[in-house]
Amino acid sequence: MRILTVREPFATLICHKIKTIETRSWRTNYRGEIYIHAGIKKPNYEHKGSAFKQIVSQYTYNPGSVLCKCNLADCIEMTDEYIEKIRKEDNMNYLLGEYSVGRFAWILDNIEPIKPFAVKGKLGIWHLDK
Repeated sequence: MRILTVREPFATLICHKIKTIETRSWRTNYRGEIYIHAGIKKPNYEHKGSAFKQIVSQYTYNPGSVLCKCNLADCIEMTDEYIEKIRKEDNMNYLLGEYSVGRFAWILDNIEPIKPFAVKGKLGIWHLDK
């Protein structure tokens, strides 16, 4: 199984199908089934607005666990035009990601929650034999 560790609260928001675009600084050529692991470390969200804080306060989090499986359908390099399109057409994902030129939008679909199980996360796309 291929796994991607995502910091909370974003992993849980993916599991709940609120966030369907994961933004990264690096590209991947991988397409296919991938599991989302909730990292233990929580970043500082003080710079985010009240709308963001209201969204994330609605959920229970399970850091350190694999939460769901999904399909990594595409990886798009961000341009000014792409960023503006997401800002206008998919404001929720825009609010929940880091959109800047040169970063990458990982498009996730067919998201299915699973029974969470604890495992230590890693960087990049990693493998777990289960």
